[in-house]
This record gives sequence, C-alpha cells and structure tokens, in this order.
Amino acid sequence: MYPIALTAPMAQDLTDFGFESLSNGDAVEQLFHNHEGTTLVVVNSVCGCAAAMARPGAKLSLQNEKKPSKLFTVFAGVDAEATAKVREFLAPYPPSSPSIALFKDGQVVHILERRHIEGRSAQIIADNLRAAYDMYCE
Repeated sequence: MYPIALTAPMAQDLTDFGFESLSNGDAVEQLFHNHEGTTLVVVNSVCGCAAAMARPGAKLSLQNEKKPSKLFTVFAGVDAEATAKVREFLAPYPPSSPSIALFKDGQVVHILERRHIEGRSAQIIADNLRAAYDMYCE
C-alpha cells in the first residue's frame, strides 16, 4: 500500500478531470451490474508511464465527438479491493497497472495494458482510445 500523501495528487489528476474514484468492491460490482452504455476505467499507478502516458492519454482521448458515458478510476496499490474487483471484470486479461479499459454494457471491449502504454506517447494512447470510442460509443 502506498502512502496517501504520495498518491493523492496522482489520483486527483483524474478525479479533477471528471473520473469518479472507486474505492471498494461493492461500488465496482454495482457499476458493472447496473450500467448500460460505455464506461472507461483507468487502473491508475504510481509508475512513470502512468504519469507521462496513461493519465494524460486518457484525458486527451476525451477530446472526441464520441466518448464514454461514464469515467471511473481505481488506484492499484491504494484501492486494493476495488482494483481486485475491476481485474475480475477484465478477465481473461492479466493484472496490469496502469491499464485503461473501455466497457460496453459491463463487458470489456477494448483494453490498453501496461505493455501497450509503456514507450508510447500520450497522443498515441489518446488516438488508440479515440478509435475505440468511435467504434463503441454513441
């Protein structure tokens, strides 16, 4: 578990942009069982690729005509229960942080795992996500 003083600004980077933070498994469970439409979930992390690529790319991707109707985030190493529950819904994809997943009607339809994020610019991440929005979002 990371100290909250360290991770709070990293989490706030997304929540200030309109992402809702999920901190327990019940909230995640409710989200996926009761939500229709599209949902973007960012599994946040303290690593450099989250700071330089994942978070900026996720935010930049929302400058698009089509975009997810809901935005959520969990913080790996902080929101352990919520992160574990999100990862259940990401199966069969292995745990990855950071990662960014687009869900439609509670099912994962597009995912960027850490291996897709590392070494790529925020712009490339955003463009990848926009292509998924154009395909799955209204």
